[in-house]
Amino acid sequence: MTSPEAESLPADPAPEEPSQGVPSAAKPAAEAPADAAGPAAPADAVPADAASAATPAPDTAPTPEHTPPPRPEERLEKAVRVAEQALIEFEIAVETFRVEVENFSRLHHQKLGPMYTRLDELDAQIAEAKAARTGDAEDLRLAREARARVMPMPGVEELFHGWIDSEGLAPEGAAMLNDQPVRPPQRVRPSADARRLYRDLVRKAHPDLAQGEAERTRRDAFIARVNHAYTLGDEEALRALTAEWEAGPASEEQPPSRSEELYARLEWLAERKEMLTLVAKRLEDGAIGSMLRVAQDDPDGLLDQIAEQLLAEVAGRERELAALLE
Repeated sequence: MTSPEAESLPADPAPEEPSQGVPSAAKPAAEAPADAAGPAAPADAVPADAASAATPAPDTAPTPEHTPPPRPEERLEKAVRVAEQALIEFEIAVETFRVEVENFSRLHHQKLGPMYTRLDELDAQIAEAKAARTGDAEDLRLAREARARVMPMPGVEELFHGWIDSEGLAPEGAAMLNDQPVRPPQRVRPSADARRLYRDLVRKAHPDLAQGEAERTRRDAFIARVNHAYTLGDEEALRALTAEWEAGPASEEQPPSRSEELYARLEWLAERKEMLTLVAKRLEDGAIGSMLRVAQDDPDGLLDQIAEQLLAEVAGRERELAALLE
């Protein structure tokens, strides 16, 4: 027969599987070893490292930053920048070549110009000597043409465009030298309709009726046009100005979008490139440009060669002329 105390005692607990680092709540704290350091932990206490190992960490991986999509104008802006830089380089090349052509042309004229003039003079003298010897009509014609190529001195009338002749200054020339108008302005008397239109326009568009500075500026410019038309007595112009004023100021245009501005810039750059290409072609195809292309490394040496050839031609012409005059 068992005692009441024995009946109230709990039965031996069944053996349990080894725990995975987490203490079992069913194991009483009294069963802990007596020499364990420190008080026994509560049944529901879980070590931090064990809890972190057992509980999955929330998904806190950093997401890549959101990259905004490219603007539609970015490619156009890049194309404009590339085209602008290319045009600048092309302009530098064309301008450099133009300066070279201009300088070489000046040297060419200074060094070889007198020789060309001497050759033309000798050709004229030779033609005249032949014509004087033969008296042939064809030789006389050739002599006149050769003489005409020797840059004749213009006459006084041609030099002053008819403002001066053998008797002195013409009235127009004298008026210009005295800071007077060449022809007095013709007196104009506006018609009755022109006067009516003028007065109506001035009453409507007078600048003193403006409500702001911008409006006054617009009215000032408009009245200046009205006054000019009235001074000329131009009735049609006054009617057109009346219609323009009644139509009111032109509405402000919608400013172009950024894409439209970029497209317009690209078109202008292309047109500028075409214009410079034509300029470069004209320079290259000209006589001086062709000479520079032939002697890129030594243009001065080319001038010396041409000078030697011209001197030889001058000597030959002089010998020919001397033989004709003997």
